[in-house]
Amino acid sequence: MKPYLVSLAVGILVGGIYALLRVRSPAPPVVALAGLLGILIGEQGVGMARALLAPPTTATTTSSDASTQPSGKSHAP
Repeated sequence: MKPYLVSLAVGILVGGIYALLRVRSPAPPVVALAGLLGILIGEQGVGMARALLAPPTTATTTSSDASTQPSGKSHAP
């Protein structure tokens, strides 16, 4: 979240400098920015949906299974 806030703050700062210098911003129109926002939301949404729908991971060894695990000693047949 911090990189997004830093990016927003720097963008606002640069926008203010452009306004003080009376330079037209090279930024795309608002419609294009709305489309980029939609792309970002869609990308983040798919990642969140995958995380929510993924089967939960389980540990292969628990404390109750530890007593049934081999001790590591080799047993000759």
